[in-house]
Amino acid sequence: MNSIAILDFGAQYAQLIARRVRESQIYCELFPWDAPQEKILSIQPKGFILSGGPKSVYEKDAPFIQKFILESGLPILGICYGMQALTHALGGKVDPSAQREYGHAEIQSLVDTPLLTNLSKVWMSHGDKITQLPDGFIALAKSNNSPYAAMGDLKRKYFGVQFHPEVHHTPNGIEVYKHFAIDVCGVTPDWTPTSIIEESVKRIREQVGNERVLAAVSGGVDSSVAAALVHKAIGDQLVCVFVDTGLLRANEGAQVASAFREGLGAELITVDAADEFLGALKGVTEPEQKRKIVGEKFIRIFEREAKNVGQPKFLVQGTIYPDVVESSGPDRSKAEKIKSHHNVGGLPEDMQFELVEPLRYLFKDEVRLVGEALGLNQGLVWRQPFPGPGLTVRCLGECTPERVSRLRAADAILLEELSKAGFLGKGAQTSQAFVVLLPVRSVGVMGDMRTYQEAAAIRAVTTDDFMTADWARLPHELLAKVSSRIVNEVEGINRVVYDITSKPPATIEWE
Repeated sequence: MNSIAILDFGAQYAQLIARRVRESQIYCELFPWDAPQEKILSIQPKGFILSGGPKSVYEKDAPFIQKFILESGLPILGICYGMQALTHALGGKVDPSAQREYGHAEIQSLVDTPLLTNLSKVWMSHGDKITQLPDGFIALAKSNNSPYAAMGDLKRKYFGVQFHPEVHHTPNGIEVYKHFAIDVCGVTPDWTPTSIIEESVKRIREQVGNERVLAAVSGGVDSSVAAALVHKAIGDQLVCVFVDTGLLRANEGAQVASAFREGLGAELITVDAADEFLGALKGVTEPEQKRKIVGEKFIRIFEREAKNVGQPKFLVQGTIYPDVVESSGPDRSKAEKIKSHHNVGGLPEDMQFELVEPLRYLFKDEVRLVGEALGLNQGLVWRQPFPGPGLTVRCLGECTPERVSRLRAADAILLEELSKAGFLGKGAQTSQAFVVLLPVRSVGVMGDMRTYQEAAAIRAVTTDDFMTADWARLPHELLAKVSSRIVNEVEGINRVVYDITSKPPATIEWE
């Protein structure tokens, strides 16, 4: 294959490296650093990228570069810890730094190399530094705190950078990956929406054969594109099931039905299960427990519906790569679990379906490009992301029918005003926006009367990959209008706040 293998040394955001490589239209896969040789080499990589990680190379049980990587003769690019691991493996020296280097830094190129073209401002995050290069290496760049901010062995095509080219804080960082993959490794950049569709259709047909397939659709972009891909592959073998959980946004049910019956032309079964979901969530306040309840309830309903359509063996889900990473699914290495996504960490062990997940290794932006290439409606492809567990993850505390209704009304006001102001849709300044209902009451005054009601938080972010995000700088006048409408039109809310936390340290959703 025409690919790059990325070895994950435990960095929570190692997948950003994969995304940058994919942006260069180059196929890559992310593997745990200690994955079996046959698994890593199964994609026939033309080079290796070593990610960062939280360990020090001299710690006990620190991740290391497997012998076959160095014996392969293929080019290697080490990032931060990956650079230090490469140095350590080849006889160089890595020591604790007297001063930790974290955040913005400037590097000075020492050698004219395409690897560092237009790079001066970078993002550092390390406590160790290289103090002696391995034999055959030369210094390519330095910073005030790192004598070897970049290094290279031009003969063996081994390179290392102490900074993180994958983050947006390193302008032009993508060029590091592009140069390494294309110019050093000789990979042809042919990873496009068209090639993704062709490969996905092939894999789906190989997996399901002539079997009937059930698709779980929520109306979100992920499940919609997944269903469209499977429909393109197997046509009428697909049956779509939309479960109205009672935890949807305003008018969601009608929009989903229209999109699938008229736009996709697929068979659609609608299940009204609001009472079942809200009943199962009664009295539950802990976020992880709510996610797992929703995940299991979904599967049980699909199993029930399957009996009415010939008991399909396969279930399609719109799982995407960030879902897998944040849930620390079985494909991940030692990264810490952030939360269980209902379609990854929340699945019951005795599930009767075999999963079909054509988007499992795609990022959100890639999913949207595939959706456009499939000819899906623009409004569906670029609609606001919505979590599979629905409003339960935005209704902090207990999800009673009254509180969910309150949240739904407030959220509809926010989306209406953002849409009118041009802050939603393709090319808009906000990537995701929603209201969170807080289980916090405060005193207010309405019509000279004292109130003691709940607070709502507005969350609006800008992001390309949904793995990192910054809060959206919405105009004060717009926020004021949304706040005024919510407290005046939604019974039970007397205070509105705006969340200005980035990801990290927060997640985009509150639960």
